Amino acid sequence: MEDVTTSQRSAAIGSSTVEAKTSAVSWAAILAGAVVAAATSLILVLLAAGMGLASVSPGSGSGTSGTSILVMTAIALLVIQWLSAGVGGYVTGRLRTKWVGTHTHEVFFRDTAHGFIAWAVATLLVTSTLASGASSLLGAGAHASGVAVGTLAANAASAGAISNIRPYDLDVLFRTSAGMEAKPGATGAREETGHILARGLVTGDVPAADRTYLAQLIAAQTGASEADAQRRVDDGITQMKAAADAARRSSEMTTILTALAMVVGAFIACVSAALGGRVRDMHP
Repeated sequence: MEDVTTSQRSAAIGSSTVEAKTSAVSWAAILAGAVVAAATSLILVLLAAGMGLASVSPGSGSGTSGTSILVMTAIALLVIQWLSAGVGGYVTGRLRTKWVGTHTHEVFFRDTAHGFIAWAVATLLVTSTLASGASSLLGAGAHASGVAVGTLAANAASAGAISNIRPYDLDVLFRTSAGMEAKPGATGAREETGHILARGLVTGDVPAADRTYLAQLIAAQTGASEADAQRRVDDGITQMKAAADAARRSSEMTTILTALAMVVGAFIACVSAALGGRVRDMHP
């Protein structure tokens, strides 16, 4: 009698722990939702560039400040993530197969997981597309090697610093008195000054020796006194460092806002997939 009871219990346990032969992941629905999300994101980016962000001019007199541009960019990122993730997640939930005999809690978890995976795949698709486009612009010389990567990083930092030095800043440093013409070596002096200032922006400050040399160079080219030339150098370096710090803070804020927008997009993809799956289960 005891053996019969044990065998019945084993049979009951075995029947309740039978594993399904197919995976719970519906990759077809996930890939379909990811492609839809990536395409929707691309369309929204083009619309934002053509209708909103392209009309913003950060130049002086335009009436739009850097803070306004940052706010508009954040809003655009949030809207793009919300809409693309919502559409992709909903498509994923509606296209998956109906799970028969599965608890509602498990169905909800699977749907949210499908939405999150679809969002992740869409993000990888968009990122890989942008990365492949950027790598094609770099050319064949940008292969992954230690020396090449270090050289590219140094050149990128120097190029970024030089781009922060506006031509107007150099014009102020080499501004001559009324009626006085610039000397023949002014072009070379301006280029050398730009290199010194760019290195100072990369390292964080311009050494005192370089400041003195720049003052002497400007005094020789413009005819100004060394005291006036030194004042020009100090004021110019202070303004350039302030502009570089503002650009760095703006870049950091943009990165943080992008990360937050992606987190919100992942959440919306999960909710949309659960909603789409629920609507799917309401129909045979």
